[in-house]
Amino acid sequence: MPDAPSPPPAEPPAAPELVSTRSAESVEPGFAVLDADRLARTGDPEVVFGAGKTPAQTVTLLRRLHELHPQRAVLATRCGTDTTTLAARELSGAAIDEVGGTIAVGPLPTPRGRVAVVVAGTSDLPVARECVTTVEVYGAMADLIVDVGVAGLHRLLARRERIEQADAVVVIAGMDGALPSVVGGLVRVPVVAVPTSVGYGAAFGGVAALLTMLNACAPGVSVVNIDNGYGGAVVAARIARQTAPLTAR
Repeated sequence: MPDAPSPPPAEPPAAPELVSTRSAESVEPGFAVLDADRLARTGDPEVVFGAGKTPAQTVTLLRRLHELHPQRAVLATRCGTDTTTLAARELSGAAIDEVGGTIAVGPLPTPRGRVAVVVAGTSDLPVARECVTTVEVYGAMADLIVDVGVAGLHRLLARRERIEQADAVVVIAGMDGALPSVVGGLVRVPVVAVPTSVGYGAAFGGVAALLTMLNACAPGVSVVNIDNGYGGAVVAARIARQTAPLTAR
């Protein structure tokens, strides 16, 4: 008898969708299109950048994100007083930080890992508060350590043990921007440096601090943009989340 015909080759498994139909979640045509799949792709939902948006736009977007991800906190940054006032009135249970300009809605994830947020001066607090809220929304524990700039190193050294307990460190400084290099020489974990626009004329709105941090002598220091507490927090929180299971913290 003739041999039976060979079965046709199996179809290769379909590649996972990078973009699903939910990715184009429309809100107010001509106003915004939310990235509904970002949580599935990256582990964290989209964040609303409030600067340049009206209070109503920011609150609308944040409400819609909360509806899409009710099980997870969602965040808006760079929110002015008019926006936080509207959010307090229209978003039930919103956690509002007037200093940091942030609004969070929904339950925070169970924290994994610890991030020390080390701040040179009280004038840097708006950036630091944005950083702290972002770390918590992104699922790590934040330990805020304020006013430990290089003009009084004893203040930093007195808090060294707290800093050493962290899985990642964010260092926030304006003026000469020297603090991240000092911290980088004291700890064994990654340091994320955030320059701020605090300082007198030749600080050039944070450019001087940025250049100092980019030229840090201590290894293990990475740098984000000026006043970008959010960006520094995301890097550090993701490092801490990945590190925590390994250290059984």
